[in-house]
Amino acid sequence: MKIIFMGTPEFSVPILEALNEKYEVVLVVSQPNQRGKKNKIIYTPVAQKALELGLSLAQPLSIKELFDRFKELEADVLVTAAYGQFVPVKMLNLFKKCINVHGSLLPHRRGGAPIQRAIIEGDTVTGITIMEMVKAMDAGRMYAKREIPILDEESNETMFAKLSILGRDLLMETIEDIVSGKNEGIPQDEKEVTISPNIDVTEEKIDFNKDSRAVFNQIRGLAMNPGAYGIINNSRIKIYKSKMIENDTNLKPGVVILAKKRLIIKCATNAIEILELKPEGKQIMPASSFLNGQRIFKEGDYFL
Repeated sequence: MKIIFMGTPEFSVPILEALNEKYEVVLVVSQPNQRGKKNKIIYTPVAQKALELGLSLAQPLSIKELFDRFKELEADVLVTAAYGQFVPVKMLNLFKKCINVHGSLLPHRRGGAPIQRAIIEGDTVTGITIMEMVKAMDAGRMYAKREIPILDEESNETMFAKLSILGRDLLMETIEDIVSGKNEGIPQDEKEVTISPNIDVTEEKIDFNKDSRAVFNQIRGLAMNPGAYGIINNSRIKIYKSKMIENDTNLKPGVVILAKKRLIIKCATNAIEILELKPEGKQIMPASSFLNGQRIFKEGDYFL
């Protein structure tokens, strides 16, 4: 079986590795690399893995640039996992099957940020759907689904890692039946569709006027990338890990209740204890380390 694989983040890497072990991956497609400090190239995780495996790699600004190459390769199957661009129908039509590994239990949470929003919005379960790629976003037939709980100790980062392995295993269990036609899939119920669009930068700022559960979910739903943040005394502090604290005082939301050894901030109901954070220009650190000698704020100051 000849496969073209499309993916970009770490989520996609185990899926690429598994496909490469069993089938012929004739091309890997990933989003363009970025430039870091001193103009250093930062490879996408999938691009890095493709190079390590000695696979052919393409990273076009637009997937449309690869139409002729796709046609020449005559691959049987297109597999995508968090690639990041829409694939035109004329390109999908070049394959016997086009399969996507999607990080939700479709038709719930179509879109670009299903894992992050599942955590932010308080879902208790999520999962993987192996699905058909069609013109409309995440609207194709469903070949297989597998569920996993979202525990309070989970974050964006840990759920991506778990769902990546779940998606890899489910794809490898089903791909041959999908390609042979034995697994025809089932259509999605359009009445049950919900959308989880990409995270907007305006959603990264923490609103302490919400209850502690909502703030806690936002922090873990955005950790470690892009990261939620708060602003206090003109300083922007990224917050990566927290826990909910019972607090029945009538203090204003956002006030720093405690800033000695522990960092506790009042929410609309109860409070949040910050466990890991990153001040501007610093590395990620435990809140207890940050509080040793910091002069940004004191107890009684407010996060805006």
